[in-house]
Amino acid sequence: MKSFKTFAMIVVAATACTVVPVGAQTQRTAPIVVRSADSSAAKPQNSAKGDWMKGEVIHADANEMVVREQQNGMMVHTFTYTPTLQARMQRISDNGGYKYGDKVKIRYQQGQTVALKIHGRPSKSS
Repeated sequence: MKSFKTFAMIVVAATACTVVPVGAQTQRTAPIVVRSADSSAAKPQNSAKGDWMKGEVIHADANEMVVREQQNGMMVHTFTYTPTLQARMQRISDNGGYKYGDKVKIRYQQGQTVALKIHGRPSKSS
């Protein structure tokens, strides 16, 4: 009886140490390519000029503008200005500036936080 238990333990130990790959784990397939609906491949843009983003102003002053994307309300961006745009934004800020909720379009380089152009009408000063 003692030799049977020893034999059984040896078989269990040998089985546990043996690794056999399963056939389903060894096959490789090509990756699946998925394109989003708003991908840049859908509409070619001139990357030198930058991309336009429609948004709603959260905060704006002469140094920066915080904007919520119109397409995705959870995305918030903070932009600084180019030197020429900063002079213009200082004049706009002196006259009342952009207020919370104003609609703007901002041109910027993808992956950067510097606004190249801003279109939109600032609120009337009260």
